[in-house]
Amino acid sequence: QVQLVESGGSLVQPGDSLRLSCAASGRTFSAYTMGWFRQAPGEEREFVAAINWQGGVTYYTDSVKDRFTISRDNAKNMVYLQMNSLKPEDTAVYYCAQGGRTYFSGTMYYWSQRVNYNFWGQGTQVTVSS
Repeated sequence: QVQLVESGGSLVQPGDSLRLSCAASGRTFSAYTMGWFRQAPGEEREFVAAINWQGGVTYYTDSVKDRFTISRDNAKNMVYLQMNSLKPEDTAVYYCAQGGRTYFSGTMYYWSQRVNYNFWGQGTQVTVSS
């Protein structure tokens, strides 16, 4: 059984940086695209970023481009989300997710769809407030 465990969420001020981590176990991590989603209170869970199995292809939603960076370390079964210049609108629970297809880079649209991920973590809270 796949397990995804996020960590790194915190209360920070606008303009601060934060790095989220996701530890994966249970199947060949290096074969799958990994994604980050977030969900604010009363909102739908939305796509933030994704990275293909090799780490050479990344996708970002427009609102985080140039501020967030997704990366992965296949030797450690870890995926990260470096978040810079945080804004109050980034406040949400952040979820790590693992894609359902092996060795598939896909497209931005494909990996932005929750249905294409079949394992999810429990989430980590990020609050951006002064």
